[in-house]
Amino acid sequence: QFQLVESGGGLVQPGGSLRLSCTASGRRLDWYAIGWFREAPGKERELVSCISTNGQMTKYADRVVKGRFSISRDHSKNAIYLQMTALETEDTGTYYCAADFEGNDFSVQDGCPRERFHAWGQGTQVTVSS
Repeated sequence: QFQLVESGGGLVQPGGSLRLSCTASGRRLDWYAIGWFREAPGKERELVSCISTNGQMTKYADRVVKGRFSISRDHSKNAIYLQMTALETEDTGTYYCAADFEGNDFSVQDGCPRERFHAWGQGTQVTVSS
């Protein structure tokens, strides 16, 4: 299984914004549903958002996102993005993207459970602090 690569994390003040990117070198992601997950120290890795193969179906973990984030994909750039606004200190953690190799959108229909995703990036760190 290939390794996905996340980028765009960093240090931001509360209320600020970041855009995370997910790519893969030498392989097309067009036919994979993609999810964004995050993990804070001492806490379980949890879903943030996920997107279908054609980008027309998206899911958000409402408890986490609270209307502040947006997921999208650009096939011409072979990339998936997570735009985050109104960041809070509770958003601090390592953010991962993951690919579902099944070749359909069933995992997105089912709410993107973590165990349905096969390949994971190494993560990008997001720190929200004043």
